[in-house]
Amino acid sequence: MAFDESKAADLAAAWGRISDRLRAELGEDLFSSWFARMEMEERSGSKLIVSVSTQFLRNWVQSHYLDKLVSLADAELGGIQDVQIRVRTRGAPVRIVRSEPRRGAPRAESISPAPAATPVQSKPAPQPVAKSADPHPKPAPDIDRGTPLDPELTFDTFLLGKSNALAHAAATRVAEATIDAPVSFNPLYVHSASGLGKTHLLNAIAWRIRELQPQRRVLFLSAERFMYHFITAIRARDVILFKDQFQSVDVLLVDDFQFLQGKTMLQEFLHTFNSLVDSKRQVIVAADVPPTQLDSIDARMRSRLAGGLVVDIQPPELELKRRILHARLVESVKRDPSISVPEDVVEFIANRVHGGGRELEGALIRVIAHQQLVQAPMSVDLAASALRDLVQNADVQRIKIDDIMRVVGRHYNVAKADLLSPRRARSIVRPRQVGMYLAKRLTSRSLPEIGRRFGGRDHSTVLHAVRKVEELLQKDEQLQREVVLLTKLLEQP
Repeated sequence: MAFDESKAADLAAAWGRISDRLRAELGEDLFSSWFARMEMEERSGSKLIVSVSTQFLRNWVQSHYLDKLVSLADAELGGIQDVQIRVRTRGAPVRIVRSEPRRGAPRAESISPAPAATPVQSKPAPQPVAKSADPHPKPAPDIDRGTPLDPELTFDTFLLGKSNALAHAAATRVAEATIDAPVSFNPLYVHSASGLGKTHLLNAIAWRIRELQPQRRVLFLSAERFMYHFITAIRARDVILFKDQFQSVDVLLVDDFQFLQGKTMLQEFLHTFNSLVDSKRQVIVAADVPPTQLDSIDARMRSRLAGGLVVDIQPPELELKRRILHARLVESVKRDPSISVPEDVVEFIANRVHGGGRELEGALIRVIAHQQLVQAPMSVDLAASALRDLVQNADVQRIKIDDIMRVVGRHYNVAKADLLSPRRARSIVRPRQVGMYLAKRLTSRSLPEIGRRFGGRDHSTVLHAVRKVEELLQKDEQLQREVVLLTKLLEQP
């Protein structure tokens, strides 16, 4: 069937109107949390098919808003009797078909509903503030509205490795603890460089508690949002209400704590923090640095923050970087089946790109885009060209035999001690021969010197290894790719 652009445009326009009505009837907060990532897929007779990014989001919308969706879709499109909600392939692009908020309406990203996990139907949806008898009402500092949670940031989507295992375990313990059986540490303080998963874990904790213990009130606030509400309370001359609103919170999650500034602001947070911890309410804090390096706060605050469990997230190890790249690649291929990235290119990106998931995903996108633009075969050379300004590349790089043994050993999963040993197992001999070949080709060392460095071997052994690898390279495409990859890894440290 030919693609009908006119029909698609009509559906998109209708979805924009449906989104406007959802926003108007439910309020910006609930709309941004549950419908901002929903997409219209197609209409099939009397059925409208839409999609969301996660199973959790699908279940929630279907349980609480399906009738409203059917009603609004029928009003806009006519003849709609059912709305089917599908779960998009994880990582599929989000078109977010929505109209701009009307003038005077708050921006979608500004606030979210309280992550109180009582079902939405049991609590009236936020409505526009009704006109008061007072002609000049004061704005209420409503901290009941926290920072929006991201439905895609759950424990299910968190890739686990050695570098983040402790933080993940602590976060899971907090998320699954109950009022009757709380964890023994409070607060939980998670720190790491930007982009390594702190915000992901805080979102995951909030979602898990809402799933397992919907009666508990969870509030997720960025430091910026805390400051915004406090300033609003001061301007409204109602700081007492601001303080009181925290008393009903069971779990408080504060992200980007390092951005909390100002003596009065910090004192107020300390009072709030002490009140919650002293009353056995759980607090989770995330920041870029450990408590001892928070220069903006006083010793008392640093002591209280360090008095619970302090865990860090390290940059991902090589194996985790491979898994992150493979996960992102699977998502990319599902969006565009024509994408094909060989394993040696994935390995090159994992070895050469420093940082966390954001940097790795950005590098992969860059390599794919570069290949599609230049219409050249996907290869390590192409990846190196695409990422040349992202990798640390010295103007003059002197390759050392120790570097060769390290890179070869890591690639073939062989210990350096085995490369130097007299063992003749095939799983060790081939990497050893490749290492000798690379040493001969990439360094100025003599055959006797290479032999000595590879466990005291004779120069004739090195010569045999070099000739053996050269012979195999004439017919073994897999070995050709491995040698190209290893060479690039050594030339671009």
